[in-house]
Amino acid sequence: IISEQPWGPEQASGFFQQGLASSVGSQVARLSASILQGFQCQEASQLPRAQFSSLVREMQKQNAILNARQLSCMANLLALHNLTSDFADYPSDLLLFYDLRQVDEAKCRAFISRASQGNLNLLSGLSAQKRELLNVSLTCLGNPGTNLSKEDLSSLGGLVCDMEPAVILESDPHIIDNLKRCSQLTARQRDALNALLHSGATSLGAPGSWNLGRLWSLGPLAFYINSTLWKMVNKEVSKDFFRDVVARYQAGSLPRSRVQSFVDSFLAQELSISRANQETGRRCSRGNITAQVIQDELFMVRYDCKQLKSCLGSKVLKANLNPLLQHPLPRECQRVVKGKLSEIYPGGVPEDQLKLITSLVYLYTNDEIGHWNITSGDTVVALLGSDVAMENQTQAIIKKYLELNGTVTGALLVAIGGFRLCWMSPWQIEAIRPVELRWAGALDISSCAQDRKDDLYEKAKEAFSGSNGTITYYHYIRPYLGGAPVEDLKHLSRANISMDIDTFTSLNPEVLQNLSLSNVAKLLGRNVGDLWKARSNPAVSFWLQSQNQSALAALGLEDTPKQLRPNPATTGKPLPTWITDKGHKSSASPSEHITLAATSGCCVLAPLHLFSALGLPIGPILLMKHL
Repeated sequence: IISEQPWGPEQASGFFQQGLASSVGSQVARLSASILQGFQCQEASQLPRAQFSSLVREMQKQNAILNARQLSCMANLLALHNLTSDFADYPSDLLLFYDLRQVDEAKCRAFISRASQGNLNLLSGLSAQKRELLNVSLTCLGNPGTNLSKEDLSSLGGLVCDMEPAVILESDPHIIDNLKRCSQLTARQRDALNALLHSGATSLGAPGSWNLGRLWSLGPLAFYINSTLWKMVNKEVSKDFFRDVVARYQAGSLPRSRVQSFVDSFLAQELSISRANQETGRRCSRGNITAQVIQDELFMVRYDCKQLKSCLGSKVLKANLNPLLQHPLPRECQRVVKGKLSEIYPGGVPEDQLKLITSLVYLYTNDEIGHWNITSGDTVVALLGSDVAMENQTQAIIKKYLELNGTVTGALLVAIGGFRLCWMSPWQIEAIRPVELRWAGALDISSCAQDRKDDLYEKAKEAFSGSNGTITYYHYIRPYLGGAPVEDLKHLSRANISMDIDTFTSLNPEVLQNLSLSNVAKLLGRNVGDLWKARSNPAVSFWLQSQNQSALAALGLEDTPKQLRPNPATTGKPLPTWITDKGHKSSASPSEHITLAATSGCCVLAPLHLFSALGLPIGPILLMKHL
């Protein structure tokens, strides 16, 4: 039953909390991926070495999806148990959080080849660690410069995404396969990609020879093709691709943001052709828009926004609003539709139609939303669930709903998402009943302004205060700790919670500066070494600089860290200047870049009397000393 029943994240977390170590720790192989996703650090730390090793290997076999917080903890526990050398049997995502000092020079290529296949977006909150991984990888490859070979590219995987545009242009054309792994490309990287595709040097050949299959073989890169390059592609092929994109978008298999940028680029070249070949002006020259016309996937190619305004009648719009808005309309066309709806519904869009205009919500003012009749939580979810409503619209929609005796339920909180809580006004947050926030569970409010974090923390503290024990309380309150005051954090530091680094970096920066080294060491526990991975975080950097450097050095957090292996000095080559951090070059030497990326494993270096002075448990440290 355990291995077959599908579990949600919260259920899986509850399973781990309720006693993994005491009940089924010896039967790890029976656990399914849906259960393994609930991995909890505190409970997993109680497993004996052999069982923990089996658990990590099972994560790889079951292809369990874990978040950065879980993976960072797992990497630290591997170091604690001296199990890091078996990286070939572990999930590639896990390797991203390794203490990079543990990478043996003789195995560095195998390590980076595996680590680079991981989801590098998991390191979005640890930019220093991500940069460190790239630097170590390049050193391992002998610092090959901007001309990366096919073999180099195979080893580097998605790490190529953080390199300068020159690398795209000068490396082996197989770099296309690496770029497909990038969540996004900078504007300059996109220009370089288009130049590479224009050259015809890739396996796709010249743009004029592309067919539909070759276009789709580009994967997400096809959506970066610019209007100049689209003009070189066979017209029928490009239209077939556009038709496919719209059909997949309408089926929900392509995200709005990706499709929207593609549509804008594609239609830009179509519009230039249209302007050259057709009359301009207000009159309808393409023929009246009918229901059948709207059903055509090439509707946007055949009708630009001016023609949409001239050729779309009110009756047709009212009867076909849903299929029309199923097209990824350019913003100008969306404004046309909104204007026509205002003519049809001068008193405000009726509630039964609101669920159909979710893609237009960002265009409406607070005053216009004030005329809507929002009585259903489902309407709120629909309007906010499309991710196009901004802060003003979010507050206005929730305000109208509450004015009409609506209730912010736990289900509604989950549906609208944690980040939208950031846009609720203080009185709207106050209107949330504690029981509903407790039902909603962990909501990500990391993007909130500090005053909203403070408000939500007080609400969460009230909601979870009745939890059974400090550890259970911490599990619930953790997402809201960004609003916690100093005294509350000091209280938690005495509970052996081993706070993860993501939660730590979300703390109020002013509060963080009022925590002593002892407070922080107790809060982070076995994760204290992760401070070095987060050293690029401004608040963490400032805190580190304000501490006694000798005490930091004892924890492996010194300002001048030890050289990582493999030693770049043996290569005889300086670190290249073409690594980018969101477009910024770096010309620092290897010794400046390739620095200590410590996890809890670093704490072997610290004298035992320091842990005693800080109030940290000595048992695990003695174990590490023996390992």
